[in-house]
Amino acid sequence: MFEAIASHWSVFILILSLAMAAVGIVHAIMTKEDVRAATGWVGVMLLSPFLGAIIYAIAGINRIRRATISAMRPVSSAAAAARHDRDVALEALINAEYGQRFTGLKTLGDRVARRPLTSGNTIALLKTGDEAYAAMCRAIDAAQRSVILETYIFDNDAVGALFIQSLGNAVKRGVAVRVLIDAVGVRYSVPSILKQLREADVTVDLFNGNIVMGLRLPYANLRTHRKILVVDGAVAFTGGMNIRKGFSAEFAGTESSQDTHFEVTGPVVADLFSVAAEDWRFAGNEALKDGPWQVEQAAQEPGRPVLVRAVASGPDASNETNLKLLMGAFSVARKSIRIMSPYFLPDREFISALTTAGRRGVEIDIVVPAVNNLFLVDHAMTAQFDQVLKHYCRVWRHEGPFDHSKLMAIDGVWAYVGSSNLDARSLRLNFEIDMEVLDGNFAAEIDARIGAAISNAKPVTLQTLKARPFLIRVFDRLLWLGSPYL
Repeated sequence: MFEAIASHWSVFILILSLAMAAVGIVHAIMTKEDVRAATGWVGVMLLSPFLGAIIYAIAGINRIRRATISAMRPVSSAAAAARHDRDVALEALINAEYGQRFTGLKTLGDRVARRPLTSGNTIALLKTGDEAYAAMCRAIDAAQRSVILETYIFDNDAVGALFIQSLGNAVKRGVAVRVLIDAVGVRYSVPSILKQLREADVTVDLFNGNIVMGLRLPYANLRTHRKILVVDGAVAFTGGMNIRKGFSAEFAGTESSQDTHFEVTGPVVADLFSVAAEDWRFAGNEALKDGPWQVEQAAQEPGRPVLVRAVASGPDASNETNLKLLMGAFSVARKSIRIMSPYFLPDREFISALTTAGRRGVEIDIVVPAVNNLFLVDHAMTAQFDQVLKHYCRVWRHEGPFDHSKLMAIDGVWAYVGSSNLDARSLRLNFEIDMEVLDGNFAAEIDARIGAAISNAKPVTLQTLKARPFLIRVFDRLLWLGSPYL
């Protein structure tokens, strides 16, 4: 037998590679919902059966299937009836205050997101890193029962040291503390912050941190980009802010990067906690649901401010939730859509929904940094600006320090804020957390913040894009081809 294999090894390798490709092709065509993705993977495996099948097995298969804490909770008939009554009251309120179109948008959110739009919330805008870090550390210092922190980046620097001090002191007071950091984000500083956290007796874990043969398999390309801090189940912080000194004027000076974070109270805190708790259980198989982790459900009183929904998205049961909700929001816009994002590289469907609103007469402003912190992304998104400029959208490059904020306001009444960038990674690959906010006062704050950036910005025009040297435009388009993975 071994002699036969040795003498016909090339035939056996051919048969093996064809079999691997066949299995991969069948899997791709039966599981992919995007015909372009399915066609692309089939083409890769046909052109290179053996290598293509291996690449598909590593990067093309979504292996994350998570049972959710919320799905495991039984819902009594009384609770279901109460939820129905609450939804009816909220819909009546939204219809009276904002019109039927936003009632329809609520219905869309109810159907694509796993968490409800809740009333009785408060939300405060934290405009700088110093303001956000100070508020977060004060909340941790006042914690009595529990602290859970989930973040993409937690740098080993001066700001990281502030958080370690607060978290360590909380542990000494007997507070239950859990910290979850993404396995990619934790490596933004060398050495990482893990040793200091453990020396402070803080229970810490990594999201997708499994190492197999030197690779982070089987989740090589999936990250938690969420930023969530929940203290005592009563107050939460979320938004775009990572933990690093580059966003602190105190430590990085006047040229420190900018970002926007939010402090919230009310029923939405329980939903933010459930997102972080699910991620913690996925990483370390520990359920945070009893004792200090018990979250008191805040009363929801229709008519009280502010209407907020926690929108979790990621390559699991919440796949493309943020994308679906944003495209729905574009369809109800009548007057204005204002977008501020450090990285604007959405797919064709997103751009079509946005430009369709532009054709309807909606004023659309897209604000990005004049100087980006990611060279490749900056050139790739420049190559795509013409697709929106041709269809009644305005693009602005705002001057000054790099701004990492992810903000959106529609018609001055609806806002969408959080951790999602407008690129393929955030809209399809990353685990993200955002908030849908229906409130005129809050949306006006977001609108004003974007407007302030526009007042210090230069417009991007089709003429200026075409005036760039031809080789640079070719370079930009080549980078644009790789935009789904930038």
